[in-house]
Amino acid sequence: MRTVLAIAGVNLRRTLRDRTNAFFLVVFPFLMIMVLGMAFGGTNEPRLAVVAPASSPLAADLVSGLQEAGGVDVQRYDDRATAVDAVEEGRAEAAVLLPADYDRRVASGEPARVEYLSRADRTAQQVGMIVRAAVDEQSARLRAAGTLADRAGQDLAAAVRRTDAVAAGVPAVEVTTFTEGEAVFPESLGRFDLGASSQLLLFIFITSMTAAAALIETRRLGVARRMFATPTRVSTIVAGEAVGRIGIAAMQGLIIMTGAALLFGVSWGSPGPALLLMLLFATVAGGAGMLLGAVAGTAQQAIASGLLVGLGLSALGGSMMPLEFFSPTLLVVAHLTPHAWAADGFAALVRQDGTLVSILPELGVLVAYAAVLFGAGSWLLRRRILRG
Repeated sequence: MRTVLAIAGVNLRRTLRDRTNAFFLVVFPFLMIMVLGMAFGGTNEPRLAVVAPASSPLAADLVSGLQEAGGVDVQRYDDRATAVDAVEEGRAEAAVLLPADYDRRVASGEPARVEYLSRADRTAQQVGMIVRAAVDEQSARLRAAGTLADRAGQDLAAAVRRTDAVAAGVPAVEVTTFTEGEAVFPESLGRFDLGASSQLLLFIFITSMTAAAALIETRRLGVARRMFATPTRVSTIVAGEAVGRIGIAAMQGLIIMTGAALLFGVSWGSPGPALLLMLLFATVAGGAGMLLGAVAGTAQQAIASGLLVGLGLSALGGSMMPLEFFSPTLLVVAHLTPHAWAADGFAALVRQDGTLVSILPELGVLVAYAAVLFGAGSWLLRRRILRG
């Protein structure tokens, strides 16, 4: 057993000494979790920069309408230039610019141009819908007040007040929204929670696959043959390499889970089942890496094949897009990969407050994957070593 652990320890040290590996083991996963969480996670409201003239009641009413509409974080700016800079630099998704003579134009019946600037993305399109709705609401209110002012001989300000008083007495239309059944992504889900589990599976698998290059280098340099020349049995060598593969994957999994919880407040559900699920997937990934290391002829082949297979299986297994967005047919195909089963397990733990019993089917499938991959990898590696 001591020899097995020594061989595994050598694999871990070789992996950590490579600065490139350190980047992909630690830094890059956290960057991806942060980027995905900032881009797609959570319910943060998009920022809307607003430039409106001071001491302008009608302009103030429009700004209030934007604030009451909800769905946007209205931020006041002093002038057009600073608002445009905020949009260009990403500090605001869009901007609404009102002319300095907004009230005068509206009161005199002249066209009052409301300028809308936005970034070219989907969020800005949603903000545009909110802005148009608020502008349309004020336009309807002012048209009604304008008609009243013409017929009653009142000024526009008095007509607006009277229109608002009448409108306040009209019963509002109540809209109630509810979710039928259970929500796929509960409101309690943190902005980084969804992307964290997918990136965990993605990087554990890819790192294990590309780390197969070290196994090939061990054979190329004759390390395995020299160990075989000692009283060390071939089964011990194979076991040491297997433990090393699992150790690398499990170490990265622990780093990602602990770091994501501390840095981004990611919830992994019940700690015990989540850790067991990660360790089993790490075992599967280690088995896949060992199989690749026994099959590939050169380190370059291992790295290229590992990236191709790792990214392909990760994409198919839901590590790049949630499985909930897959079609029924594609969902069946996805579950030919271990990633999909592990993703289902984390979904049950994180989104449904699952327990160990809840993920027993997923754990069973991962055990089967690990047994097959390590069985095939161990047999092929043993043959490679015996052939010399």
